[in-house]
Amino acid sequence: MSPYADNLYKAWETDFLIVQWDQRGAGRTYGRNAPEELTPEFLQANPLTLTQMADDGIALSEFLIEHLGKEKIILFGTSWGSALGVAIATKRPDLFYAYVGHSQIVNPSSDEGLYKKVQQLATAANDTTSLDRLNEIGAPPYDRARTVGQLWRIVKKYESQNSQPAPESWFVPSSDYANAKDDQHRSDGDDYSYVNFVGDKVLGVAAMRASINFLETSLDFKIPVYLIQGEEDILTPKESTRLFFEQLKSPAKDYVLLPNTAHGFNQVVIDSQYAIFMSIRVD
Repeated sequence: MSPYADNLYKAWETDFLIVQWDQRGAGRTYGRNAPEELTPEFLQANPLTLTQMADDGIALSEFLIEHLGKEKIILFGTSWGSALGVAIATKRPDLFYAYVGHSQIVNPSSDEGLYKKVQQLATAANDTTSLDRLNEIGAPPYDRARTVGQLWRIVKKYESQNSQPAPESWFVPSSDYANAKDDQHRSDGDDYSYVNFVGDKVLGVAAMRASINFLETSLDFKIPVYLIQGEEDILTPKESTRLFFEQLKSPAKDYVLLPNTAHGFNQVVIDSQYAIFMSIRVD
């Protein structure tokens, strides 16, 4: 999100100090140690793990609190960042006023629900192009990242058809990031992180998502928890996030379900995020 932060959050700076984190394997952080080419050998020698990345986030939070002279901060995570957010918030709640999750990952190890959902949607729409692709790749499980990607492209197609999009101007990189080097690092970092998340047997990369089931490991929060959920989100569906919300224990919690909204950002997501942040007590 760093290249687009000003487009989405510049107006918030009268009320908040906002820190965007290029996590290990993403953006300029990836660029600091990027190979000339993203090869199987590099992937095998540099695996990502949830534990490692959560520890990175904790170290960053500790630094920010000291550097900025704050008692605590608010932690926000979206999509994959929400998996890190839960891991960080449950391990070190003393660092945070609250955790806010958007498009919350809960138990992402299986693609069977995604396959069935888009198969139903494609059948109802007589979408022969998507149905042909679904028949071609077959039902999960998959052992190749590219096959998961083919399924997810169909998921994104149906999410976009049933949701309010974000303004195109939001995702134009700021001038500091609008260059070939940063573009390459973002692209390669996205590929590197994605393959580590879903795994690839041929490339010899284990799937980070295989170890994530927050219904079993992460239901006890010592801080308030707020979840923002899109009604049309297929990738992290409301049935999954609602179950997680109902089972988790925290001093206070709220679940915000947004109509005409899928997995990504749009104006109502930003507005809901701002309203939640403004409501969090920091005294």
